[in-house]
Amino acid sequence: MNKIIITLAFILGMNGIISAQFSSENTLYLAEGDKSPNSDLSVLSWLAGHWQGEAFGGTTEEVWTSPLAGSMMGSFKLAVDGKISFYELMTISEEENSLLLRIKHFHQDLKGWEEKEESIDFKLVKVTQHKVYFEGFTFEKVNENEINIYVVIEEGKQKEEVKFTYARVLKSVIDK
Repeated sequence: MNKIIITLAFILGMNGIISAQFSSENTLYLAEGDKSPNSDLSVLSWLAGHWQGEAFGGTTEEVWTSPLAGSMMGSFKLAVDGKISFYELMTISEEENSLLLRIKHFHQDLKGWEEKEESIDFKLVKVTQHKVYFEGFTFEKVNENEINIYVVIEEGKQKEEVKFTYARVLKSVIDK
């Protein structure tokens, strides 16, 4: 369990340890000096709902709200051996004519990993028909009931892209 938490402490570029030079087929980064492309939340409205999958030896769960007032709100949890390992609170917001993904991590007792005023921020890199790329973090719509999320994780000097596969549990209750 401690190894999982130590590994997860590196998820999502905590403390700036993910290098902009690491890109793969499913995760991208902006080139130095590049701006995020123009976009709005309509490109991610399919994400709204309740999703479950498996990763890190346990069950993962994400819940995303439908777009409202230029923002989507999400939560994540990892349960291993019947116990919560950690939580995340997330937002995707329309900012400066583009999108920004923000994440904060919490232990099972809701004590935060990041400092009170800090979040881990991911700028939008690219939008395609089925993928929305943020720096080191990609959402992929496989179909109406399956999504993949790709995240770059660094442990020591090793970087790897981790794939989370989710199946839909419920659609958002405020879908139109």
